[in-house]
Amino acid sequence: MLQLIMALIVLPMLLPDINKQFNCNNEWAIQPDSIINVEFKRKPNIYIIQPDGYPNFSELERGYYQYNNSEFEVFLKDKKFKLYNNFRSNYFSTLSSNSSMFCMKHHYYNNTNSSYKELYNARDIIVGENPVVKVFKQNGYKTNLLLEKSYLLLNRPEMGYDYCNIELGEVSFLGKGFEMNKDILRDFKEAIINNSRPNFFFIEKLQPGHISTYKSYSSGRDIERVNYLNQLEKSNRWLKEIIEEIEDQDENGIIVIIADHGGFVGFDYTMECKIKQTDRDLIYSIFSTALAIKWGKETLQKYDDQLKTNVNLFRVLFAYLSEDDKLLHNLQSDKSFTVIEKGAPSGIYEYINEKGEVVFNKVSN
Repeated sequence: MLQLIMALIVLPMLLPDINKQFNCNNEWAIQPDSIINVEFKRKPNIYIIQPDGYPNFSELERGYYQYNNSEFEVFLKDKKFKLYNNFRSNYFSTLSSNSSMFCMKHHYYNNTNSSYKELYNARDIIVGENPVVKVFKQNGYKTNLLLEKSYLLLNRPEMGYDYCNIELGEVSFLGKGFEMNKDILRDFKEAIINNSRPNFFFIEKLQPGHISTYKSYSSGRDIERVNYLNQLEKSNRWLKEIIEEIEDQDENGIIVIIADHGGFVGFDYTMECKIKQTDRDLIYSIFSTALAIKWGKETLQKYDDQLKTNVNLFRVLFAYLSEDDKLLHNLQSDKSFTVIEKGAPSGIYEYINEKGEVVFNKVSN
Protein backbone atom coordinates (compact mmCIF):
# COMPACT_ATOMS: atom_id res chain seq x y z
CA MET A 1 0.00 0.00 0.00
CA LEU A 2 2.86 2.36 0.85
CA GLN A 3 4.53 1.65 -2.51
CA LEU A 4 1.23 2.32 -4.30
CA ILE A 5 0.84 5.66 -2.53
CA MET A 6 4.41 6.64 -3.43
CA ALA A 7 3.83 5.67 -7.07
CA LEU A 8 0.66 7.79 -7.24
CA ILE A 9 2.48 10.77 -5.75
CA VAL A 10 5.26 10.68 -8.35
CA LEU A 11 3.01 9.85 -11.32
CA PRO A 12 2.04 13.47 -12.20
CA MET A 13 5.74 14.39 -12.44
CA LEU A 14 6.60 11.26 -14.42
CA LEU A 15 3.87 11.43 -17.08
CA PRO A 16 5.22 14.55 -18.89
CA ASP A 17 8.65 12.90 -19.22
CA ILE A 18 7.08 9.69 -20.54
CA ASN A 19 5.06 11.71 -23.04
CA LYS A 20 8.17 13.58 -24.25
CA GLN A 21 10.07 10.32 -24.60
CA PHE A 22 7.45 8.76 -26.88
CA ASN A 23 6.77 11.90 -28.89
CA CYS A 24 10.38 12.95 -29.34
CA ASN A 25 11.57 12.88 -32.95
CA ASN A 26 14.93 13.29 -34.62
CA GLU A 27 13.88 15.71 -37.36
CA TRP A 28 16.64 18.02 -36.18
CA ALA A 29 19.19 15.49 -37.49
CA ILE A 30 18.00 15.69 -41.12
CA GLN A 31 20.92 16.84 -43.29
CA PRO A 32 20.70 20.01 -45.42
CA ASP A 33 22.46 18.34 -48.36
CA SER A 34 23.30 14.91 -49.79
CA ILE A 35 26.19 14.18 -47.41
CA ILE A 36 24.55 10.85 -46.45
CA ASN A 37 25.29 9.61 -49.98
CA VAL A 38 28.86 10.93 -50.17
CA GLU A 39 31.38 8.63 -51.88
CA PHE A 40 34.92 8.50 -50.53
CA LYS A 41 37.90 8.74 -52.86
CA ARG A 42 40.21 7.90 -49.96
CA LYS A 43 39.49 4.97 -47.66
CA PRO A 44 42.07 4.83 -44.86
CA ASN A 45 41.18 3.33 -41.52
CA ILE A 46 39.67 6.01 -39.26
CA TYR A 47 40.27 5.98 -35.50
CA ILE A 48 38.25 8.42 -33.37
CA ILE A 49 39.62 8.34 -29.82
CA GLN A 50 37.61 10.19 -27.21
CA PRO A 51 39.18 10.87 -23.82
CA ASP A 52 36.22 12.08 -21.77
CA GLY A 53 36.50 15.60 -20.39
CA TYR A 54 39.90 16.48 -21.86
CA PRO A 55 40.28 20.28 -22.34
CA ASN A 56 41.99 21.90 -25.27
CA PHE A 57 45.77 22.20 -25.09
CA SER A 58 45.64 26.00 -25.23
CA GLU A 59 43.22 26.08 -22.29
CA LEU A 60 45.19 23.70 -20.05
CA GLU A 61 48.00 26.20 -19.65
CA ARG A 62 45.74 29.04 -18.52
CA GLY A 63 42.64 29.82 -16.47
CA TYR A 64 41.86 27.47 -13.61
CA TYR A 65 43.86 24.55 -15.00
CA GLN A 66 47.37 26.09 -14.93
CA TYR A 67 48.84 22.80 -16.10
CA ASN A 68 51.98 22.20 -18.13
CA ASN A 69 51.02 19.57 -20.69
CA SER A 70 54.01 20.16 -22.97
CA GLU A 71 55.47 16.65 -22.62
CA PHE A 72 52.36 15.03 -24.08
CA GLU A 73 51.96 17.72 -26.72
CA VAL A 74 55.55 17.14 -27.88
CA PHE A 75 54.76 13.42 -28.10
CA LEU A 76 51.80 14.16 -30.38
CA LYS A 77 53.80 16.50 -32.58
CA ASP A 78 56.57 13.93 -32.91
CA LYS A 79 53.89 11.49 -34.08
CA LYS A 80 52.87 14.00 -36.78
CA PHE A 81 49.62 15.07 -35.15
CA LYS A 82 48.22 18.49 -35.90
CA LEU A 83 47.03 20.22 -32.72
CA TYR A 84 44.00 22.51 -32.97
CA ASN A 85 44.17 25.26 -30.38
CA ASN A 86 41.03 26.92 -29.00
CA PHE A 87 38.81 24.05 -30.14
CA ARG A 88 35.65 23.48 -28.07
CA SER A 89 32.45 21.51 -27.71
CA ASN A 90 28.98 22.80 -28.54
CA TYR A 91 27.35 21.15 -25.51
CA PHE A 92 28.30 20.47 -21.90
CA SER A 93 27.85 16.70 -21.48
CA THR A 94 28.94 13.46 -23.11
CA LEU A 95 25.48 12.55 -24.42
CA SER A 96 24.52 16.00 -25.68
CA SER A 97 27.92 16.60 -27.28
CA ASN A 98 28.28 13.23 -29.00
CA SER A 99 24.72 13.08 -30.31
CA SER A 100 25.31 16.41 -32.04
CA MET A 101 28.73 15.33 -33.32
CA PHE A 102 27.47 12.05 -34.83
CA CYS A 103 24.51 13.79 -36.46
CA MET A 104 26.60 16.74 -37.66
CA LYS A 105 23.75 19.01 -36.54
CA HIS A 106 22.64 21.12 -33.58
CA HIS A 107 19.83 19.80 -31.39
CA TYR A 108 19.73 22.59 -28.75
CA TYR A 109 18.92 20.01 -26.03
CA ASN A 110 15.50 19.49 -27.70
CA ASN A 111 14.85 23.13 -26.74
CA THR A 112 12.12 22.20 -24.27
CA ASN A 113 10.81 24.19 -21.33
CA SER A 114 11.49 21.48 -18.75
CA SER A 115 13.61 18.42 -17.99
CA TYR A 116 16.96 19.89 -18.96
CA LYS A 117 18.95 16.88 -17.85
CA GLU A 118 19.92 15.43 -21.23
CA LEU A 119 18.90 15.14 -24.84
CA TYR A 120 16.15 12.57 -25.30
CA ASN A 121 17.26 9.34 -27.02
CA ALA A 122 20.89 10.46 -27.06
CA ARG A 123 22.27 6.96 -26.50
CA ASP A 124 20.12 5.56 -29.32
CA ILE A 125 21.63 8.16 -31.62
CA ILE A 126 25.26 7.74 -30.57
CA VAL A 127 25.47 3.94 -30.75
CA GLY A 128 22.74 3.49 -33.34
CA GLU A 129 22.89 3.86 -37.11
CA ASN A 130 23.38 7.62 -37.01
CA PRO A 131 24.33 9.63 -40.13
CA VAL A 132 28.06 9.12 -39.54
CA VAL A 133 27.79 5.35 -39.12
CA LYS A 134 25.55 5.18 -42.22
CA VAL A 135 28.10 7.06 -44.33
CA PHE A 136 30.94 4.76 -43.28
CA LYS A 137 28.89 1.62 -43.94
CA GLN A 138 27.81 2.85 -47.37
CA ASN A 139 31.48 3.33 -48.22
CA GLY A 140 32.34 -0.26 -47.34
CA TYR A 141 33.72 0.30 -43.84
CA LYS A 142 33.40 -2.07 -40.92
CA THR A 143 32.20 0.05 -37.97
CA ASN A 144 33.64 -0.68 -34.52
CA LEU A 145 32.60 0.68 -31.13
CA LEU A 146 35.10 0.16 -28.31
CA LEU A 147 33.97 1.22 -24.84
CA GLU A 148 35.67 1.05 -21.48
CA LYS A 149 32.38 1.15 -19.60
CA SER A 150 28.73 0.53 -20.45
CA TYR A 151 27.57 4.14 -19.93
CA LEU A 152 26.46 4.55 -23.56
CA LEU A 153 24.55 1.25 -23.46
CA LEU A 154 22.45 1.70 -20.31
CA ASN A 155 19.09 1.73 -22.10
CA ARG A 156 20.13 -1.16 -24.37
CA PRO A 157 19.85 0.82 -27.59
CA GLU A 158 19.67 -0.88 -30.97
CA MET A 159 23.27 -1.25 -32.11
CA GLY A 160 24.19 0.43 -35.38
CA TYR A 161 27.84 -0.60 -35.34
CA ASP A 162 29.02 -3.87 -36.83
CA TYR A 163 30.99 -4.67 -33.67
CA CYS A 164 30.97 -3.57 -30.05
CA ASN A 165 33.29 -4.96 -27.37
CA ILE A 166 30.45 -4.96 -24.81
CA GLU A 167 27.49 -7.29 -25.28
CA LEU A 168 24.12 -5.87 -24.21
CA GLY A 169 23.70 -8.96 -22.02
CA GLU A 170 26.63 -7.73 -19.93
CA VAL A 171 24.91 -4.45 -19.10
CA SER A 172 23.39 -4.29 -15.62
CA PHE A 173 19.71 -3.35 -15.32
CA LEU A 174 20.39 -1.49 -12.08
CA GLY A 175 23.83 -0.01 -12.76
CA LYS A 176 24.83 3.51 -13.75
CA GLY A 177 27.19 2.44 -16.52
CA PHE A 178 30.46 2.62 -14.59
CA GLU A 179 30.61 -0.85 -13.07
CA MET A 180 32.68 -2.70 -15.68
CA ASN A 181 36.16 -1.83 -16.86
CA LYS A 182 36.93 -3.25 -20.31
CA ASP A 183 40.51 -3.46 -21.55
CA ILE A 184 40.23 -1.34 -24.71
CA LEU A 185 43.78 -2.09 -25.85
CA ARG A 186 43.18 -5.83 -25.74
CA ASP A 187 39.81 -5.52 -27.46
CA PHE A 188 41.31 -3.29 -30.15
CA LYS A 189 43.95 -5.88 -31.00
CA GLU A 190 41.26 -8.51 -31.44
CA ALA A 191 39.02 -6.26 -33.54
CA ILE A 192 41.72 -5.16 -35.99
CA ILE A 193 43.12 -8.63 -36.79
CA ASN A 194 42.41 -10.23 -40.19
CA ASN A 195 40.06 -7.56 -41.50
CA SER A 196 40.31 -6.84 -45.21
CA ARG A 197 37.70 -4.03 -45.15
CA PRO A 198 38.55 -0.45 -44.17
CA ASN A 199 37.71 0.17 -40.52
CA PHE A 200 36.04 2.97 -38.61
CA PHE A 201 36.66 2.93 -34.86
CA PHE A 202 34.99 5.03 -32.18
CA ILE A 203 36.97 4.46 -28.99
CA GLU A 204 35.68 6.01 -25.77
CA LYS A 205 37.79 6.23 -22.61
CA LEU A 206 36.03 7.78 -19.59
CA GLN A 207 39.18 9.57 -18.47
CA PRO A 208 40.21 12.15 -17.34
CA GLY A 209 36.48 12.78 -16.86
CA HIS A 210 35.59 15.84 -14.82
CA ILE A 211 35.37 17.09 -11.26
CA SER A 212 32.67 15.70 -8.93
CA THR A 213 29.20 15.96 -10.40
CA TYR A 214 27.25 16.96 -7.29
CA LYS A 215 27.86 19.36 -4.44
CA SER A 216 27.50 16.63 -1.81
CA TYR A 217 30.47 14.73 -3.30
CA SER A 218 32.72 17.73 -3.89
CA SER A 219 35.97 18.22 -1.97
CA GLY A 220 36.15 21.88 -2.95
CA ARG A 221 37.54 23.40 -6.12
CA ASP A 222 41.22 23.21 -5.13
CA ILE A 223 41.22 19.51 -4.24
CA GLU A 224 38.93 18.74 -7.18
CA ARG A 225 41.49 20.38 -9.47
CA VAL A 226 44.34 18.26 -8.07
CA ASN A 227 42.31 15.06 -8.39
CA TYR A 228 41.34 15.93 -11.94
CA LEU A 229 44.92 16.64 -13.04
CA ASN A 230 46.00 13.28 -11.62
CA GLN A 231 43.44 11.66 -13.91
CA LEU A 232 44.68 13.77 -16.81
CA GLU A 233 48.20 12.38 -16.37
CA LYS A 234 46.81 8.83 -16.41
CA SER A 235 44.86 9.70 -19.53
CA ASN A 236 48.04 10.91 -21.23
CA ARG A 237 49.77 7.63 -20.53
CA TRP A 238 46.84 5.64 -21.91
CA LEU A 239 46.61 7.81 -25.02
CA LYS A 240 50.27 7.16 -25.75
CA GLU A 241 49.66 3.41 -25.47
CA ILE A 242 46.66 3.34 -27.79
CA ILE A 243 48.34 5.61 -30.36
CA GLU A 244 51.45 3.45 -30.46
CA GLU A 245 49.33 0.30 -30.74
CA ILE A 246 47.38 1.77 -33.66
CA GLU A 247 50.60 2.79 -35.41
CA ASP A 248 52.02 -0.70 -34.94
CA GLN A 249 48.97 -2.10 -36.74
CA ASP A 250 48.42 0.66 -39.30
CA GLU A 251 50.91 3.22 -40.62
CA ASN A 252 48.45 5.06 -42.86
CA GLY A 253 45.30 5.46 -40.76
CA ILE A 254 43.79 8.77 -39.73
CA ILE A 255 43.86 9.11 -35.95
CA VAL A 256 41.65 11.71 -34.27
CA ILE A 257 41.78 12.60 -30.58
CA ILE A 258 38.66 14.57 -29.73
CA ALA A 259 37.13 15.14 -26.30
CA ASP A 260 33.43 15.63 -25.63
CA HIS A 261 33.60 18.52 -23.13
CA GLY A 262 35.95 20.15 -20.64
CA GLY A 263 36.92 19.12 -17.13
CA PHE A 264 34.93 21.81 -15.26
CA VAL A 265 38.01 22.72 -13.21
CA GLY A 266 37.39 25.98 -11.35
CA PHE A 267 33.91 24.93 -10.27
CA ASP A 268 33.23 23.20 -6.97
CA TYR A 269 31.10 20.60 -8.80
CA THR A 270 29.96 20.15 -12.41
CA MET A 271 26.23 20.82 -11.90
CA GLU A 272 27.25 24.30 -10.77
CA CYS A 273 27.50 25.02 -14.50
CA LYS A 274 23.68 25.31 -14.59
CA ILE A 275 23.98 28.50 -12.57
CA LYS A 276 24.57 31.55 -14.78
CA GLN A 277 28.28 32.41 -15.00
CA THR A 278 30.10 35.43 -16.39
CA ASP A 279 33.70 34.33 -15.78
CA ARG A 280 35.22 33.54 -19.18
CA ASP A 281 37.62 30.91 -17.78
CA LEU A 282 34.82 29.04 -15.97
CA ILE A 283 32.68 28.98 -19.09
CA TYR A 284 35.57 27.74 -21.22
CA SER A 285 36.32 25.11 -18.58
CA ILE A 286 32.93 23.61 -19.48
CA PHE A 287 33.32 23.57 -23.26
CA SER A 288 37.04 23.54 -24.08
CA THR A 289 37.94 20.24 -25.79
CA ALA A 290 41.11 18.68 -27.10
CA LEU A 291 41.47 18.06 -30.82
CA ALA A 292 44.55 16.53 -32.43
CA ILE A 293 44.56 14.76 -35.80
CA LYS A 294 47.14 12.65 -37.57
CA TRP A 295 46.03 12.99 -41.18
CA GLY A 296 48.40 10.43 -42.63
CA LYS A 297 50.72 10.74 -45.60
CA GLU A 298 48.31 12.35 -48.06
CA THR A 299 48.03 16.10 -48.56
CA LEU A 300 45.41 17.74 -46.35
CA GLN A 301 44.55 20.49 -48.85
CA LYS A 302 43.34 22.73 -46.02
CA TYR A 303 39.94 21.09 -45.58
CA ASP A 304 40.30 21.68 -41.85
CA ASP A 305 40.64 25.47 -41.88
CA GLN A 306 37.20 25.89 -40.32
CA LEU A 307 37.45 23.21 -37.64
CA LYS A 308 36.45 24.99 -34.42
CA THR A 309 33.81 22.84 -32.69
CA ASN A 310 32.78 19.18 -32.38
CA VAL A 311 29.61 19.43 -34.45
CA ASN A 312 31.60 19.92 -37.67
CA LEU A 313 34.27 17.24 -37.20
CA PHE A 314 32.75 14.57 -39.43
CA ARG A 315 31.54 16.97 -42.11
CA VAL A 316 35.12 18.20 -42.50
CA LEU A 317 36.46 14.63 -42.41
CA PHE A 318 33.98 13.51 -45.09
CA ALA A 319 34.86 16.48 -47.28
CA TYR A 320 38.50 15.42 -47.06
CA LEU A 321 37.83 11.73 -47.77
CA SER A 322 35.56 12.53 -50.73
CA GLU A 323 37.61 15.51 -51.94
CA ASP A 324 34.31 17.41 -52.12
CA ASP A 325 34.63 20.87 -50.63
CA LYS A 326 30.95 21.58 -51.36
CA LEU A 327 30.20 19.66 -48.15
CA LEU A 328 31.81 22.54 -46.28
CA HIS A 329 29.07 24.90 -47.47
CA ASN A 330 26.73 23.49 -44.82
CA LEU A 331 28.88 23.63 -41.71
CA GLN A 332 26.91 24.19 -38.52
CA SER A 333 27.40 27.32 -36.45
CA ASP A 334 30.35 27.14 -34.04
CA LYS A 335 28.29 28.15 -31.03
CA SER A 336 28.30 26.56 -27.58
CA PHE A 337 25.03 26.11 -25.71
CA THR A 338 24.21 25.47 -22.09
CA VAL A 339 21.27 24.80 -19.81
CA ILE A 340 20.56 27.42 -17.13
CA GLU A 341 18.37 26.74 -14.12
CA LYS A 342 19.48 29.47 -11.69
CA GLY A 343 20.62 33.08 -12.00
CA ALA A 344 18.42 33.70 -15.04
CA PRO A 345 15.09 32.46 -16.42
CA SER A 346 15.37 28.70 -16.96
CA GLY A 347 16.16 27.72 -20.52
CA ILE A 348 18.72 27.02 -23.20
CA TYR A 349 21.32 29.74 -23.76
CA GLU A 350 24.06 30.43 -26.25
CA TYR A 351 27.14 30.82 -24.03
CA ILE A 352 29.92 31.20 -26.62
CA ASN A 353 29.36 32.67 -30.08
CA GLU A 354 31.03 31.79 -33.38
CA LYS A 355 33.86 34.23 -32.69
CA GLY A 356 34.66 32.50 -29.40
CA GLU A 357 33.25 35.37 -27.34
CA VAL A 358 31.29 34.77 -24.14
CA VAL A 359 27.66 35.80 -24.59
CA PHE A 360 24.33 35.01 -22.94
CA ASN A 361 21.56 34.73 -25.53
CA LYS A 362 18.43 32.73 -24.82
CA VAL A 363 17.52 30.23 -27.52
CA SER A 364 13.88 30.77 -28.47
CA ASN A 365 11.45 27.86 -28.64
